[in-house]
Amino acid sequence: MTDIKDFFIASNTVRNAPDYDSNVLSTLVQTVEAFARVTYQSVYLIDYYRQEFLYVSDNPLFLCGHTAKEVKELGYSFYLEHVSEEEQKMLVELNSSGFKFFDTFDNVDKYQCSMSYHFHLKSKTTKSKLINHQLTPILLTDEGKIWIGMCVVSLSSHKTVGHVEFHKKGNLNYWKYSFEEHRWKECDGISLKEEELEVLRLSAAGLTMTEIANRMCRSLDSIKTYKRHAFDKLGVTNITEAISRATLNKLF
Repeated sequence: MTDIKDFFIASNTVRNAPDYDSNVLSTLVQTVEAFARVTYQSVYLIDYYRQEFLYVSDNPLFLCGHTAKEVKELGYSFYLEHVSEEEQKMLVELNSSGFKFFDTFDNVDKYQCSMSYHFHLKSKTTKSKLINHQLTPILLTDEGKIWIGMCVVSLSSHKTVGHVEFHKKGNLNYWKYSFEEHRWKECDGISLKEEELEVLRLSAAGLTMTEIANRMCRSLDSIKTYKRHAFDKLGVTNITEAISRATLNKLF
């Protein structure tokens, strides 16, 4: 059975107490809280020194029926309560491999890194839901350990768990984690033509294929071709997945 201590290994344990400047942390929380007010996504902050949640937004997607205050107080116990044992093991392995991989970058580059993965959250009152969970550092210690990390949660566009990706801003290529081989693999970055991107942007805005054709002054067949090529390059089967993957790869 998974224990809270399984989530904290040498690679993500902050041993030297960082400077808890109340003004810095207060400003940080207020900034993240402001971001949470204008996004549909759930947001929370992890303090890796105190091994607790520093802030949890009140977006219900992540809360599983709790209040934000209750989830904050639960901290990592929240995962043990609302993630299946099988997927807890996946998260523990990912936690270990992800932070070890993170440590291969220098301190400047670490601030440009983010990790994305998918797992189920189960609630006592509703059906379990597959979410996309993204993690990125906010504050590092002098030794280069993540002190404060920000997590952003949204509904997954996939149908299965996993799909672990590690991205570094400015890098066209990215890395995928293989649970079968227990290692990271570098993958070629995705590049879309401007017409293909425009079809995705207008689709995200709610326009139909006919409306997109009129807006772009192209035939309907051309728009369908741009869309099909975009789907093929992104490796997706529907517009929701396409928009999600294009956003993750910073194509918009």
